Amino acid sequence: MAKSSKIRTRERDTIVQALAAGVVPRIGLQHIQVGRAAELNALVRDIDQIADDGSAVRFIIGEYGAGKTFFSNLVRLIALEKKLVTAHADLAPDRRLHATGGQARTLYAEAVKNLSTRTNPDGGALQNILERFVTECVRQGEAQQKPIETVIDERLAALQDLVGGYDFATVVKAYWRGSETGDDVLKAGALRWLRGEFSTKTEARQAVGVRTIIDDASIYDGLKLLSEFVRLAGYGGLLIVFDEMVNLYKLQSAQARKQNYEQILRMLNDVLQGNVGGIGFLFGGTPEFLMDPRRGLYSYEALQSRLSENTFAVDGLVDMTGPIMRLQSLTPEELYVLLQNLRHVYSGGNEEAYLVPDEALEAFMAHCSEHVGEAYFRTPRNTIKAFVHMLAVLEQNPQTEWRALLGATEIAPDEEEEGVDDTASDGDDELTSITL
Repeated sequence: MAKSSKIRTRERDTIVQALAAGVVPRIGLQHIQVGRAAELNALVRDIDQIADDGSAVRFIIGEYGAGKTFFSNLVRLIALEKKLVTAHADLAPDRRLHATGGQARTLYAEAVKNLSTRTNPDGGALQNILERFVTECVRQGEAQQKPIETVIDERLAALQDLVGGYDFATVVKAYWRGSETGDDVLKAGALRWLRGEFSTKTEARQAVGVRTIIDDASIYDGLKLLSEFVRLAGYGGLLIVFDEMVNLYKLQSAQARKQNYEQILRMLNDVLQGNVGGIGFLFGGTPEFLMDPRRGLYSYEALQSRLSENTFAVDGLVDMTGPIMRLQSLTPEELYVLLQNLRHVYSGGNEEAYLVPDEALEAFMAHCSEHVGEAYFRTPRNTIKAFVHMLAVLEQNPQTEWRALLGATEIAPDEEEEGVDDTASDGDDELTSITL
């Protein structure tokens, strides 16, 4: 990053507020990114593969606070720049890959709500994608002197071979008819269907004339249809990011965990066997989510065999070709550059307004090393948070000396706030409802 570059006030404030709260900023990631070049290069190759009618799947594994979400967001931004569409959602107790009470459909709806393109990086891009598809069909119809409906039918024929493709195409045509006739109710109904917002088939039939909905059992099929459609609309493919996968590890019901892991296995098999194209998956989780033999992915034998890591990649050797990508710890040099970047962002890109000298950065790192140990390299979130807090106090109290503040700074190792949720029963396991 060029240290002379100015940073817009809005961008600077967004970054600082997010980091001070210990979360990943929505914008400006390029101002603070350091290290992990090998991992990024591997994901860029995955993105290129998706755009070339291929597919990819990665499990981004790291401790709490290691930067999984930051890394995933950075990859999403790169995918947008390469003309892919991205969708992302965090798993939660009410959002997962398989369920019977609407939790899977809720995850799908959240992911589609966050659908992004390069011109709509903050989500809500579904309607613009539909408009682009319709516009391309109109242009093609005029060039070939064909009725627009014929062109739309010809383009959407590619969806017919996919599960649910006929109804998906019918809903897209309903959106076009609503645009042609000025029927905003029909357009809104089509958007609701595509977002997975209908909970009953009766509602869907009344709104858009189809007898199916995207429900708990069909979210993966819905995502595959969506990936095909965005390519028909002129984009390179679809990258789907599911973070906080540890919520599956927390499920009390062994049956519910197994069913969710079977969904992951289905996605993994499709990608590894080349059964899908133009689609990629990024799953973010902790080492426990992956390796715990009782609750993690490794508890499901088929997944363990497919996700086993290269046994030759030891003693500092890495292999970036497998589906598992463990985030490497930042080196002391990289953390120093990160602190420089944070200082630069905090000043709005004005070197004259730096609140602390280079000496303070070195002293801060020494303080972290003494009080936290090597964990502050592996999980830098709390280190970053503490540094931003120190800068905030210095900015608002100009008379304060940074050395005095540093001695009073406490930095706790980053840990999960909650353990395994033994109350997260959802009815997927019938035995959990029995009381004695």
